[in-house]
Amino acid sequence: MRNVTLHAFNWQYTDIINNLESIRDAGYGAVLIPPPLYSEPNGDQWWQRYQPKDYRVLLSHLGGKKELEQLIAACHGGTPQLQVYADLVINHMANEDRTDHFDFPGTAELERYKKHPDLYEENRLYGDLSEKLFSWFNFNDAGEIEGDEWSDRGAVQYQNLSGLPDLKDSDWVLQQQHNMVDALIEMGFDGFRIDAIKHITERMIDNLADDPKFKKRFWFGEVLTGSDHDEDTFLDPFLRETWMSAYDFPLFQTIREAFSFGGSLRTLAQPQHQDNSLPWNRAVTFVVNHDIPHNDGFRFWLLERQDEHLAHAYILGRDGGVPLIYSDHNESHHEQDYDRWLDLYKRPDITAMIEFHNAVEGQPMAILYENDVLLVFRRGDQGIVAINKSGSNQWADFNTWGLKNPGQYRDLIHRYEMTVSGDRFSLLIPPRTAQMWLAE
Repeated sequence: MRNVTLHAFNWQYTDIINNLESIRDAGYGAVLIPPPLYSEPNGDQWWQRYQPKDYRVLLSHLGGKKELEQLIAACHGGTPQLQVYADLVINHMANEDRTDHFDFPGTAELERYKKHPDLYEENRLYGDLSEKLFSWFNFNDAGEIEGDEWSDRGAVQYQNLSGLPDLKDSDWVLQQQHNMVDALIEMGFDGFRIDAIKHITERMIDNLADDPKFKKRFWFGEVLTGSDHDEDTFLDPFLRETWMSAYDFPLFQTIREAFSFGGSLRTLAQPQHQDNSLPWNRAVTFVVNHDIPHNDGFRFWLLERQDEHLAHAYILGRDGGVPLIYSDHNESHHEQDYDRWLDLYKRPDITAMIEFHNAVEGQPMAILYENDVLLVFRRGDQGIVAINKSGSNQWADFNTWGLKNPGQYRDLIHRYEMTVSGDRFSLLIPPRTAQMWLAE
């Protein structure tokens, strides 16, 4: 089954539609689109999508409801079918400089609805657009999250994130969130990413997670963690309190440490046994996500470019989780990021890795060789993954039990071929290289 998900970060909906052939050819099984809820249509900055004005309207700089319907139809109608996931922002509303700061969509927007009734009716998701959606009493009033409060679960859930008006888990708010998701499912969305989910109360999550209709979709949350304390405070309770999947930040941090100077690839052999990764059926794995390059506080989490390549080979070669591949249009304003993730989704090394992932899906993983700089493992008898993070040639000598023997294998990344035979086999892995051998 194809389950690799393309995060089409800040793509216009028509861009996704126009590139569906190459997305399918690359082997993806799903596309995660940016938050579709109403945000400033003239706001081309990516962060605008994370500041919704109204749940009842699907309109942004990226397109409107009609384009979304066309996108879903094109994804579902082609072969193979692609799943479509929507990014949802339900913790907060937009931080706007206006006197009615806690009225949404606000007086000016309601006037805009009246002046352009056809436009907003065309993009209406549900509800009566002649009335406001939220007022001041629908928001928490506990101030900003500051200092040590970032490590306190209560403060993180009930206080404001960077000035953004923080929604209460009141009956009215929960009903509107339920209505919004119900309408999105009726449109055909197959799943949802919940942004900033560690800032949301269990009651707000359960309002969506406990609905039998909603459970049929794929749900995952962004529980951003960077330390053992964060995992204990935010991630572990999330995993206990809900069945939803989550970004595998523990594995990401293990990957970062493994590829750092002095780090060991041994930690990636069986990370789940050291509590360094999420359960295989709850994990959304990644090497980079949109927060890391765009927020200065997280940029130190970026891997060196070749390490990022090696790490992609690891998450697409290993068993477990739903791999998420980030691909943007050069939204980062940092010069050193230029073209780094532009069209990454169809870069030849990435498509080779996805081909390997799809071919060995469901095959058990077994370690063939490991040391601090070299990791080699097999996927059933169909595939071999070898990763050398060092600056010199490395040899791996391993037992061939469990592999095709004799067996012809092709490295999908470099298009080399080799024949595995005998009781033991020696494999050469050049410096700073990943190999993904698939049985022919």
